[in-house]
Amino acid sequence: MTDQRSLVLGGGGLAGIAWLTGLLAGFEAEGVAVAATADHVVGTSAGATVAGQLASGLPLAELYRRQSEAALQNAELTPDPATVAALTAAWGKLVEESVDPVELRRAVCDLALAAETVPEAARREVVAARLPHHEWPARPLTLVAVDADTAEVELFDRAAGVGLVDAVAASCAVPGIWPPVTLGGSRYVDGGVRSSVNADLATGARVLVLAPLPDEALTAQVAELEGRGAGVLAVTPDEESAAAFGVNPLDPAVRTPAAAAGLAQGRRIAGRVREVWGR
Repeated sequence: MTDQRSLVLGGGGLAGIAWLTGLLAGFEAEGVAVAATADHVVGTSAGATVAGQLASGLPLAELYRRQSEAALQNAELTPDPATVAALTAAWGKLVEESVDPVELRRAVCDLALAAETVPEAARREVVAARLPHHEWPARPLTLVAVDADTAEVELFDRAAGVGLVDAVAASCAVPGIWPPVTLGGSRYVDGGVRSSVNADLATGARVLVLAPLPDEALTAQVAELEGRGAGVLAVTPDEESAAAFGVNPLDPAVRTPAAAAGLAQGRRIAGRVREVWGR
């Protein structure tokens, strides 16, 4: 196995975008340049957005300011809190009723296809505005989505023939909240329908997993990576960061506190990250 380093960025709404950015900025502030030295990045949902932002080449300090300072924050569509609460309850019921992961994915995809949402174009405009540049980076980047018609995972990269904005939008299409993204006659939804982290899609000898939201699959995914011989560190929000997320990670107001909490957590654990990352 080569000494390749993979960075895995998981989903978690606007809170997740801000926390991931803060975390990476915290590592860098302590001399651990994870974002700049990753050989492969895997992004899902919020993580796809952060991966796309990193691809712009803007300094992490600037990306952090765009999350932490209200005057620089991107304008967002804000879903009705009641809709978010109802959707969370519906997801919980589907999880309780579905014992097969494929069956669960199909049920969530059906929910996404039937939901009334904002128009695709309006949502794409928001995603495009989040990304400072719209070109795929030279280094390997994999963005995870799910085909809403087949419930199968779809991996987008620069060779897929799909623009970066559309790939990020597909990976961020939260079922029931945002519209599925139409690409080449197929419709795609959030990669979190498979897993909010998708750490098992990483490659290389060193893997850093940053997971804003709990994912029951993460333990098994880390074990799979370790079984391949990889050194793995999985980072989840500490108590301060979890509190900063609030009750609705899609609320734009959570960005400033979540970014600050991520920065502080990143600085605290940078030493542990360096042990795994090696740079």
